[in-house]
Amino acid sequence: MTITRLSGANAITGTLPATNINDTSIGNITALPAGVGGKVLQVVTATDSTLRTTTSTSFVTGSNTLSVSITPSSASNKIFVIVSANIVNGSGDGIVFATIFRGATNLGEATNGMAMGNSVSGITPIDHPASITILDSPSSTSALTYQLYFRSNNVSYTASLNGRSSIVTKSSITAFEIAG
Repeated sequence: MTITRLSGANAITGTLPATNINDTSIGNITALPAGVGGKVLQVVTATDSTLRTTTSTSFVTGSNTLSVSITPSSASNKIFVIVSANIVNGSGDGIVFATIFRGATNLGEATNGMAMGNSVSGITPIDHPASITILDSPSSTSALTYQLYFRSNNVSYTASLNGRSSIVTKSSITAFEIAG
């Protein structure tokens, strides 16, 4: 490797012998030092573009296809989950709530989840673009399933995922395994 210092009273030029460089492999140059977390180890993603609806006041699965399974390589690793979805509440005083589940565990607030959208009485349904993220610490090396769930606040109002009537959108869920 040639070294050149272009200016200054103590200009230096010359070649640094390769034997003075401990490890020149590209993997070691770009890798994080040992003991430093944050490296993305794997990524899984899924999408769904089918209109889904519910009048349930308990969280229900948004879509079996809007689900990802990921197996951490170490119990100290974390899983970063991103959901991008369009949730719609029914007219009237309808409210739609959305959350992310890991298996049977709601990772959001028990009743209100992680995102919500409401409407004003007498106004047609309102679309609510929802971007939900969470950094989960599952302490596991078993396969984990992450999935979007949603619910309505009242059985009289229909909560929708991926749009409404003839306007259908696409939702996505992505999980990243992050080195711990």
